[in-house]
Amino acid sequence: MRTADGTPVPIGHCPTTTSPVLSYFAVAILVLLSSAWISIAPASAQTPQSDEPQSTVRGTVINAVTHAPISRALVYSPDNRFAMLTDGDGHFEFALPKGGLGNTGTTFFEGQPRAVWSVAGAGGPFWLMARKPGFLDDPSDNRQVQTSGRGDVTIPLMPEAVVKGRVVVSEGEPASGISVQLLSRQFPDGIPRWIHANTVLADSNGDFRFAELMPGTYKLGTNELMDNDPAVSVPGGQAYGFPPVYYPGVSDFASAGAIDVTAGQTVQADLPVIRQAYYPVRIPLSNADASAGMNVTVSLQGHRGPGFTLGFNGEEHRIEGLLPNGNYLVEATSYGQNASSGSVNIAVAGAAVEGPPLNFHPGSSITVHVDEEFTSRRSDASGNWMVGGRSFQMRGPRLYLQLRVESEDSLDGQGGASLRPPSGPNDDAMVIENLAPGRYRLRLSTTRGYVASATMNGIDLLHEPLVVAPGSTTPIEIKMRDDTAQMDGTVTGLTPDSGGAASASAYIYCVPLRDSPGQMRQAATSGPEGKFSLDTMAPGAYRVFAFKSPQPNLPYGDAEAMQPYETKGQVVQLSPGQKTNVQVPLSSGSE
Repeated sequence: MRTADGTPVPIGHCPTTTSPVLSYFAVAILVLLSSAWISIAPASAQTPQSDEPQSTVRGTVINAVTHAPISRALVYSPDNRFAMLTDGDGHFEFALPKGGLGNTGTTFFEGQPRAVWSVAGAGGPFWLMARKPGFLDDPSDNRQVQTSGRGDVTIPLMPEAVVKGRVVVSEGEPASGISVQLLSRQFPDGIPRWIHANTVLADSNGDFRFAELMPGTYKLGTNELMDNDPAVSVPGGQAYGFPPVYYPGVSDFASAGAIDVTAGQTVQADLPVIRQAYYPVRIPLSNADASAGMNVTVSLQGHRGPGFTLGFNGEEHRIEGLLPNGNYLVEATSYGQNASSGSVNIAVAGAAVEGPPLNFHPGSSITVHVDEEFTSRRSDASGNWMVGGRSFQMRGPRLYLQLRVESEDSLDGQGGASLRPPSGPNDDAMVIENLAPGRYRLRLSTTRGYVASATMNGIDLLHEPLVVAPGSTTPIEIKMRDDTAQMDGTVTGLTPDSGGAASASAYIYCVPLRDSPGQMRQAATSGPEGKFSLDTMAPGAYRVFAFKSPQPNLPYGDAEAMQPYETKGQVVQLSPGQKTNVQVPLSSGSE
């Protein structure tokens, strides 16, 4: 392989990375070169070479934001048979061999996205990837581009964003050795959550740097660090440390400032830490079975956030550690089949703390009742279920209804439960076991009909959180129906894209209005006319959006966060059994 100026390029191995958020080298954009445009004939030892001219693949790698060409970007095929660097104008060109690529079988390669590609004979696609340090895959570009010697391929790469700064102590001196963590605001199931993105260690100058960030919203903070400097530490004397601090210099994660970064932007965010005295804390456990271990969380002023830690001492059967002055909520959950949980408030005020005993309560078991209001006359299907190596048949909701709950109290949604598996062929009970007290989001999916309602004590769990108190036994009532509606539509305002595709794609989001039944549904247009179709939809009122690119951060599960969208999209009312056609205008861009 050679570069555009003729310099040979080794292609035996192309290093990649597997980090979906902060990968440094893997900047991959996949370009599908369809066989409808490129002649790829099967090669055979008995078949003479074709006299057809060579097919040529050429194109340009550009900055997705400025659209400027990117020089010296590596363009290559996943199997490394083709590779070259772009020239000063971002151009590249490959000449495919006469007679096609032949049957290369199946190729595995690392990176994001991880996939398996097959290049085989006539009619098989040929894929390209591109990367360069400082650039990322462009998440808004999802075209499958057709090309030939008559047209160019345009591969956009997103310039990385960077958050960097310095950790300094109150006297202005740099603080080395402190770990700094970055959290990214993401929207799993349409609910905003802060997800851990990466942790780095401040260097000897207190400097830290987070590179290869996608555009988005972040929060930044330090983890606490004990001061073990032998020059100032006295064995058996007063302990000191650096409590967590969050940008721009607050002690409460909830009060931390959000850092909004755009593609290619570098943000400077310094973190001032204060050296404070730490005092011993011991909290005895009264009635917990902690033989399988225990998870302990510590929240300043009861506001959950990363940073403070206490440990579990199994031999002494207590929670212990060191904390600076402040008021804390200490929560613990035991592991194991009979999980239990408890919490206690403590105050540290210039002296060691022997906390009150932490009392544990067994997890709650919530029964789920399902009322089927199906109109279909078909007999209930059955399916096999495996328990302890035995297989038996199950019928009813256990086969078509999946249910889980996710914690609303934890930062990243960790902590929750699913339906317990049946113990045998006669166990058709639907029960969620070992739920600790707290607030949860109910997640439902079904392969038959739709969920018309889900309530507990009259609370609409399709829109409101499920609140579990110690010893809760109130069941969840679910009503199932099958008089579904169908929506067929056309996206207006689509124009052919610059990559050579017949028309641009659009991504459809149907979001139930507040207090309306139904669940968010997605679709994509197919064909040059911008058509889409959604069947088995729950009746109700929806706001329908069409975007040119996917919207992973659409907060459809948060009514307050969706308020800016209330003047956009198109409202569609679906009645039971209705089939409707709609026209949805293409949104001007991401919100």
